[in-house]
Amino acid sequence: MNADSQRFANDLAAFADGAIGGGLAPQVEALLMEAGKWRHVPGKALPLLEQARAAAPRHPAPLIALYRFYFYGHQLAQARAVGEDALAIARTALGADFGDLPPGDDATRNDPAVRFYLFTLKGLAYLNMRLDDMDEARLMLGELRRLDPQDHVGGALLLHVLNRRDNGYPADAPADYPVRGWGAPGS
Repeated sequence: MNADSQRFANDLAAFADGAIGGGLAPQVEALLMEAGKWRHVPGKALPLLEQARAAAPRHPAPLIALYRFYFYGHQLAQARAVGEDALAIARTALGADFGDLPPGDDATRNDPAVRFYLFTLKGLAYLNMRLDDMDEARLMLGELRRLDPQDHVGGALLLHVLNRRDNGYPADAPADYPVRGWGAPGS
């Protein structure tokens, strides 16, 4: 294995470890913990989250914390921007050729970096739906369907909701959700 390949493998392993909470510097972890204590005071929590992200800009944990801050604070456009950053960072960690072929059933079930990418796609699809950008949501769900054809991360339900909306069903209409999965091609 050449030096570039080894560096890529090490970077990917570090990102995958970070996706499940590992490899976080103690000072960054302390910033996130302090921000959590101030979650009810956004003016105090947000600067701490921003400091954590600046201190570990490529680590998933500060991104996840900042995303949650915005999402649960109903600041969906800001949450989407953080999600887009997270997707770009995950894409870089996974390598330039990630997605040329679907990652495979084992990776979609077990690889933390791949699952982080897929769940980020799903989250972005949801946010785009909430922000009334249905074309972008459909694009994200199409990519998710291509990369996760077995629907391990549960994106098919969002596509079902989007299709119901596109077909004129009112939001409070009785639902006939699929048990699991994408259904027939093109659905």
